Amino acid sequence: MLDASLPADWRRPDPANTLYMELAGGRVVIELAPDFAPEHVANIRTLAKEGFWDGLTIYRSQDNFVVQFGDITDEGGVPKPLGGAKAALPSEFSRPSEGLAFHALSDPDGWAPETGFAAGFPAARDPTEGQAWMAHCYATLGAGRDMAADSSNGTELYVVIGQAPRQLDRNITQVGRVLQGMELLSVVPRGTGPLGFHEQAAQRVPIKAVRLASEVPAAERTELQVLRTDTPLFDAVVESRRNRRDDWYLKPAGHIDLCNITVPVRTPPAT
Repeated sequence: MLDASLPADWRRPDPANTLYMELAGGRVVIELAPDFAPEHVANIRTLAKEGFWDGLTIYRSQDNFVVQFGDITDEGGVPKPLGGAKAALPSEFSRPSEGLAFHALSDPDGWAPETGFAAGFPAARDPTEGQAWMAHCYATLGAGRDMAADSSNGTELYVVIGQAPRQLDRNITQVGRVLQGMELLSVVPRGTGPLGFHEQAAQRVPIKAVRLASEVPAAERTELQVLRTDTPLFDAVVESRRNRRDDWYLKPAGHIDLCNITVPVRTPPAT
């Protein structure tokens, strides 16, 4: 199906909302989600432009849960200056569903009245409350917080590397998802401290840089296309995964979970 796709079935992520995390092993490409968390995304864009994460580390790797990176200061260190970024932001756990194009799935979900895709991201909504939110699926990028709901500012970020922790939905601001490079994050050695924190500084994974793609010369960018989630082709891809019909499967499942739907990403074909 993908081989027979048309150019209109694909989209190119906006370079102004795409992050490149440079690690020793390669590049992680992240698409930000301003439709769901506009204030956090604006802060993250500022932080990236000013090199906030350059030289910091991935300091947490909890098995079947998340890796986390940012400015860890629990060892008595001095917090890194925020520069032009805001020190405080409102929580952005959900947003009004009105005005958000939502491509719903027919499958029931245990975490929300409806699930589907919005702006290319796995999402959920409650028509009664009139609210929509991103779902915590594998490769989701979120903004870590303390006890207070409004205690995140986008400096401490995490990526889901395990089974979808949907219990976090509407409890943490989600700001994007990894498009490419999850293999670099999922293999980070697990931390031996509580919650997967690395107990020794030498165990942490250095971050060379985090940049907005729009700030990187065109020749150095990673060109990607993402399958649109509002097309008949995408519906056909979902159905093929909901009910596998190849010879190995003896009984079709008849159901698919939102977080088991991987949105295809590819390098643009040569023209």
